[in-house]
Amino acid sequence: MPQDKATIPMYTQQELDQKLLAAANCLRGPVDPVDFKAYIFPLLFFKRISDNYHYEHAKALEEFDGDKKLADLADNYRFVVPKGCCWEDLQAADENVGAALQKMLDRIQEANPETLAGIFGSANWADKEALPEHALEGVINVFDSLKLDPDSVSHDLLGNAYEYLLKNFADETGKKAGEFFTPRSVVRLMAMILGPKEGESICDPACGSGGLLVESVNEVRESGGDARTLRIYGQEVQKTTAAIARMNLYLHDIETFRIALGDTLRDPKLKTADGELQTFDMIVANPPFSIDSWPRDAWADDPYGRSEFGVPPQEYADFAFVQHMITTMDPKKGRLAVVMPHGVLFRGGDDAKVREALVQSGLLDAVIGLPKNLFYSTSIDACILIFRSKALPKRKAHVLFIGGSDRFQKGKNQNELNDGDVQAFIDAYRKGTDPDGEGGVKVRLVPAKEIEENKYDLSIGRYIAGEAAEEIDVQEALADCDAARSRVAEAEKELAKRLKAAGIRA
Repeated sequence: MPQDKATIPMYTQQELDQKLLAAANCLRGPVDPVDFKAYIFPLLFFKRISDNYHYEHAKALEEFDGDKKLADLADNYRFVVPKGCCWEDLQAADENVGAALQKMLDRIQEANPETLAGIFGSANWADKEALPEHALEGVINVFDSLKLDPDSVSHDLLGNAYEYLLKNFADETGKKAGEFFTPRSVVRLMAMILGPKEGESICDPACGSGGLLVESVNEVRESGGDARTLRIYGQEVQKTTAAIARMNLYLHDIETFRIALGDTLRDPKLKTADGELQTFDMIVANPPFSIDSWPRDAWADDPYGRSEFGVPPQEYADFAFVQHMITTMDPKKGRLAVVMPHGVLFRGGDDAKVREALVQSGLLDAVIGLPKNLFYSTSIDACILIFRSKALPKRKAHVLFIGGSDRFQKGKNQNELNDGDVQAFIDAYRKGTDPDGEGGVKVRLVPAKEIEENKYDLSIGRYIAGEAAEEIDVQEALADCDAARSRVAEAEKELAKRLKAAGIRA
C-alpha cells in the first residue's frame, strides 16, 4: 500500500478540492454516496491531525534546541497523538486495514477526551462488506499524496475544501442531504443580516454540519474582530452529522465550541448549571421542515417555558423550533434568523394562533421570501424569519417584508444565489428599500395594525405587489388531509365504543 509521496509545499484551492474528490471517488461503486461523508471526513481529519502533530513536533524541537524531552511535552501540541497512531502507522498496515484504522481512531479519541471524544463518528471501519478493503486503501493512497500541515494547507484552504466536499456530497444525495447541508449563499445571508460581533455567544440548535456557525465566525474575522472571543454552541440529533460539524469547526481553526448530541425539542442539552436553558446573543438555524414526530403532548407544559406563544399542530413542528429559539434569545440584545417553509406564514388552526401571538409580541422583525428550489431537502418555497429581543429604530410595531422570489441564478440541480443576489437581500434588509430600484428585491415596512387587519396572515404576496400569493404545498395539503382522516377515524372508534357501552347499536 505505501507509495512514493509527491511532496507539494502548497496547493491551489482547485488542486486540493480535486484531490479530496478523487479520494471520495475511490468509494464509488461499493459504497452508497449517502455514506461517503461518514468515511471521507474522518480520514481527512485524521490526516490533518497526524500531519499537524509532526509539524508541531518539528517546531518544538527547533524551539528547545533539539531537547526531545521538552519537545515531547503535551503543551506543545493541539491534540495528543498516541504512539502508533500516526498516518504512517496506517500506511504500514498491510492487512485488516480497516480494523487497524479503527483502533487508531479510538485511541486518539480516548487520548483527547475533552476535545475529540466521538469525533470520528460511528462508522465501522472493520466491516469489509460495508467498506471493502480495496476501496479503503484507494482512499488512503490518495490522502497519502497530500501534505496537510499548516504550512502546506492553511485552515482557510482546508475549510473551503471541506465545504466543497459537503456541497458535492449534497449534489450526489439530493433530498437526503437536507439533514446536514445548507447552501452557503443562504448561510452567508443569514450571518450577515445578524452581524455577529466579537465576544458574543452564537448558537445553532439544529446545526447539521455546522455551516451557519462557521460562517458566523468568518463574519467576525472578516470584519477585523477577534474570533477567539466568540462562544460557539450547537445541537444536532444525528450522531454522524454532529461529528461532521465538530470536524468542520476544527478544520476552520475554531477551537472554543460545544456541539451537543440530542433532540432539541425533546431534550435540549445547552443548559445552565441550574438546569435552565442557556440564552445566546445570536441564534441561526435551518431546522428540518414540518416534522410530525415531535413531543406535542408535552409542549403545553414544557418545563423550559417554550410554549409561551402556543402549541403548534402535531403535523408541523416548525413553530416549536421557533419558540425554542426565542426562549433562548438573550432578552437584551438577542436576535435570530431561522429558515422556515412558507406554510408558517399562512397556515390556519394552531399555527395561526402561534403566529398571532408572535406578531403581537413585537419580536418579529422581518419576513424574507427566498427563491424556489434553493435547498436540497425540499423544492417548496422557503423564507427566513428574523426576530429581535429589541426592535430596531423606526421598526417598532412594524414588520419588514422582503420578496426575492425572482432574484436567483438557475443551477444544475438547485437554484443558486450569487454574491450580487446575497448583497441585494442584505441591502434590502438594512435600508428597508428596493436596492435595485427595478423590483429585483421588493421591500415594504408593514405596520402591525395592517397585519392584524389581515388576521395575522404573513403571506408576502399580501403585502408586496408583484410577489405571488403563497399557495399551500401539495405535500402539506396531503399531510393535513391524512391527519384529518386519522382524527375522524379515532372519533368514530370512540363513538362506537361509547354507544356499545350504553347498549345502543350503531
